[in-house]
Amino acid sequence: MADVASVAAEAYGYLSAGIGAGLVTIGAGIGIGRLAGMAVEGTARQPEAAGDIRTSMIITAAFIEGVALFGQVVCFLLATKGG
Repeated sequence: MADVASVAAEAYGYLSAGIGAGLVTIGAGIGIGRLAGMAVEGTARQPEAAGDIRTSMIITAAFIEGVALFGQVVCFLLATKGG
């Protein structure tokens, strides 16, 4: 029979992993949203540079998503490790 402290510690581990993964997702969403907004604004100001702006935007969005995925994996691995 597990004691109350170990059950609570495990529950807090899962809770913190969920909160961490949520914060990572929100941060990535905000970052990609700002990136896309600025890319559209840059394209509107200088239409002849649309191709270069689009390429830079896609590469940067991929980096942001990669870091977000890494952050989520770390959160879930730490949760399953047992605190």
